[in-house]
Amino acid sequence: MVTLEEIKQVIKSKPEWDTFGTKKEIKELPSILTDGENILGLTSGFLNGNTWLIVVTPKRVLFLDKGMIYGLKQVEILVEKINSIEFKTGLIFGEIHVWDGSSKMIIQQILKGNVKPFAESINKAIDLYRNRGLANGSKSSNVADELKKLAELKAQGILTEAEFDAQKKKLLAT
Repeated sequence: MVTLEEIKQVIKSKPEWDTFGTKKEIKELPSILTDGENILGLTSGFLNGNTWLIVVTPKRVLFLDKGMIYGLKQVEILVEKINSIEFKTGLIFGEIHVWDGSSKMIIQQILKGNVKPFAESINKAIDLYRNRGLANGSKSSNVADELKKLAELKAQGILTEAEFDAQKKKLLAT
């Protein structure tokens, strides 16, 4: 389990991460993050009229708002569900839009210098997710599909036996 001190050290090592007005939310992170879930990006911003802490991990984007006295609002979008992100900057602040297919989260009043690094952290999480999928077998089904296509080309006389064997070796070597 990740500790609050470890989280504070990670935040301290990333000066581009803005935590303005989110001390209570940061204190909640150890109970929210799962074992081995590391923080790829973090910022504060306005969402539905309140200051929220937004955290990117390889699994999800977390939106946290701790009440003044009690209660915690938590929204999360799984990385695999993110369709697209958009960001824009103004003179001092910017905003990020995150679409998950059925809804859009709009995080406003993010410090201008944090907008692009935060958007990049979401893209990094998406890339990590896609690469995990390739490592878990998607690549082998692609190889099987390619072999099937090569066999069809050979059957149609487009590829010779030698060309088919050479392409097959290349596919199986990857």
